[in-house]
Amino acid sequence: MTYDMIDLQDRWQKNYATYTADYQTGRTSYIDRLPPQTAVQLSVYQILDMLHKRLGNDTLRRALDPQQTIASPVSNQPDSTWLKKSNMVGINVRTIGSFWRVIGYTLTLPAHHDSIHLLPIWEPGVVGSLYGMVSWQINPEFFDVDLARYVPGLDTVEKQLRAVVNLLHAMGRTVGMDVIPHTDRFSEMVLANPSLFEWVRRDGDTLADHSSFVYRYVEESIWQFLRSAGAADGSPISFAREDFFSTDLAMMSNEQRSQILFGYPHDYGGRLYRRIQLIRHLTSQGFETLPMTMAPPYRGIHIDADDFTVDEYGQTWYQYAFDKPEAMSRVFGPLARYRFYESKNDNQDWELDFDKPNQPAWTYICQKVADCQKAYNFDFMRGDMAHVQMRPQGAPIDLTGDLGYYDPLRAIKHYVQQAGVPYFGFFAETFLAPPGVMGYGDENDHLDAIDADSTLGDLQSMVVTDPEFSQQLNRYYQLLKTRRFAPNFTVITADKDDPRFDEFYRTGNLFRYFTALFLTDMPSYIGLGFEVRNLHLERGANEEYSKLYVFQIGDDRQPDKVTHGPFEWGQNAAQFEAISRIRAFAELIWPAIVGQATQWLIGPDRQTNVLAWTHVAPTGYTFAVALSGELPAFIPGLEPVGNVVFEEVGCRIWRQGETD
Repeated sequence: MTYDMIDLQDRWQKNYATYTADYQTGRTSYIDRLPPQTAVQLSVYQILDMLHKRLGNDTLRRALDPQQTIASPVSNQPDSTWLKKSNMVGINVRTIGSFWRVIGYTLTLPAHHDSIHLLPIWEPGVVGSLYGMVSWQINPEFFDVDLARYVPGLDTVEKQLRAVVNLLHAMGRTVGMDVIPHTDRFSEMVLANPSLFEWVRRDGDTLADHSSFVYRYVEESIWQFLRSAGAADGSPISFAREDFFSTDLAMMSNEQRSQILFGYPHDYGGRLYRRIQLIRHLTSQGFETLPMTMAPPYRGIHIDADDFTVDEYGQTWYQYAFDKPEAMSRVFGPLARYRFYESKNDNQDWELDFDKPNQPAWTYICQKVADCQKAYNFDFMRGDMAHVQMRPQGAPIDLTGDLGYYDPLRAIKHYVQQAGVPYFGFFAETFLAPPGVMGYGDENDHLDAIDADSTLGDLQSMVVTDPEFSQQLNRYYQLLKTRRFAPNFTVITADKDDPRFDEFYRTGNLFRYFTALFLTDMPSYIGLGFEVRNLHLERGANEEYSKLYVFQIGDDRQPDKVTHGPFEWGQNAAQFEAISRIRAFAELIWPAIVGQATQWLIGPDRQTNVLAWTHVAPTGYTFAVALSGELPAFIPGLEPVGNVVFEEVGCRIWRQGETD
C-alpha cells in the first residue's frame, strides 16, 4: 500500500486513543506512528496530560519545578563509558522553535534512542550562527510562550530549559550540550576578557601588529570607553583598571565585569547597544580579534585586501587568508578561538609555546561549562571542533605523561567530572580523517589523548554503495574494538542536512538506520527529521534543510543559504512507515540485545552488498541488511538460522533455533 503524509496523519488522528494509551500505560516507550511534524505541534495541555499519565503526578510536578532536579538515568554510573554505546539524536532547537518542543519530538522516539544532543543553546552573534556564541546567556529565541502561559512558573528561557532537561531525564534520556572552544569575534566574553583571546591591530588592509601583547592596548582602550560612557548598570567606577581586568576572581567576578560593561543579562537590547558601541570604539583604533582557523598549518595568516564586506554601519570587515595554505586550511571570519597558549618570540613567527598554557583561559572556560552543567544537569558534552590538534610534532602516542594542558575539551571533561559528576561524557566532533589532514598527527591518537568517549566520524558523508563506505565502516569497527574511544555509526547530522549533500541520502537510508540501530556495540547518531526527510532527487527549498537553520541569514544576496520562514518537514511517508516498522520490532527485542557485543558473519571487509552479524553472547538473533536493493533469498556464507521474524526492504532478522 502506498502512503503519503496526509494518510499517516489521518491514521494517527483516528488511532490517537490507542497509540497514546500504549505509551501512557507503559506498553510502549514512545508513541508509535506519531509523525514528528504533528508531535511538535501538540498543545502544552496534550503533552502534559500524556506525561502525567505516564510519569505520575509527583514526578511531573517535580520536573516542572525549575528549583528541583530529576536525576539523570546514568547518575549511578561510575564513569562516562556509557556514552560509548549510546544511540544519540541531535536536535537543532531553532528548527522546531523552542526547548519545549523537544519534548513533543521525543515522544516519537523509542527508548533505544536514549540520548538527546541539543545543538548550541547560547545567545548567537554574527549572522545568528549557533556556533558563534556571543554570551553565556541562553538563547532567548528558544523561549516558549504557550508553555509560560500554561505553567506561569516557567517564565524565563532558563527555567524552561531546566524543566525540559528534567522531563527528558524522567523520560529516560540523557541530555547533552555543545561545548564550543571559540566565540563570536566580538562576543561579550572577548570584550570583557581581552587577555583570554588573541588580538591584532589593523591599519587599513594591512596587519600592522600581531605581537603577543596587543591585548594590553585593547584593555586600555576598553578602560577609556568605560570611563567615558560609564558603567552600563549605572554603578560607580570605584575600582582600578588592573582590578577590572584581573583574572583573579577575588578582585572581580566574570558576571560583575560583564554587567558593568554591557548591563543586566535579560536586557538584550541594552546589552547589544553597548556591545556595538564598544566594538566601534575598538575598531576605529584598528583593534580586532584574530579569526579562528581550522586544520594545518593553523597559524600564519594575513589580511586579504580584495576580500571584504561593508556592514550596515559602514564598517569594513576584511577576510584573512593563510600565508601557506594546505588542503583543509580554513579561516572562520566571524569566530575567535580562546588564547590557550602563549606565543614564542612575541609571536613574530606565529609559533605557539605549548609548554606555556595561558592558564586563566583554561580556568575560565572550564568553570563556565561546569556552571552550565550544574545549572541544567547536563549528562554529556559534544566537543565542537575536537579535531583541532595544533602541535606540529603530532598527537602523543604515550598517554602516561602529563596531559593536563594538552587539550581544552579534555580539561573541561575532567573538570566537570571532578566537580562531582563522574558520569559526564565527551562526544567529540572529529571525522576520523587521515593523519595530518584535519589536525597534526594521527587523529586516533589525539582522540585517545583527549579522553573522548565517542566520536562523530564521517560515515554520513559517503554514498553507501561507494566502496569507500564499506572500507570506512570496516575501519571504524576495528577502531571500536581496539581504541579507547568508540566511533559512531552516524546516519545524518544537522550539518549534513544541506543541499550540497543530497546525493548521500537518495539511496541506502533504511540500511543506515537499520545498521545504526542493531549494531548494538557501536554508538550511533541521527539528526532530527531523518525519518521523514525527502529524497531530494532535485534540490529542495532552503527551508527543507536543517543545516540552513544553524545560521540565521536574511540576506538575499546569499540565495543558497537564506531562509524565509520556519523549517519545513519532509514528506517522505514511505521512509517514515518503514522506519516505524523497524522501531516497533526493535522495541520488542531490545531488552535482549541492548549493548551486546557483536561479531560479523559477513563483514564490510568482503566488499559485498550484504552485511550480516550476530552477538558474541547468544541473544537468539541474526541480522542481515543490503547496502542497496533487496536481500536475496539465499545469501552466500550465511546459513539459514530459523524463521525470518522481521523483513523490510533490504533488512532482515532471523530468530535462531527455530525452523521454517
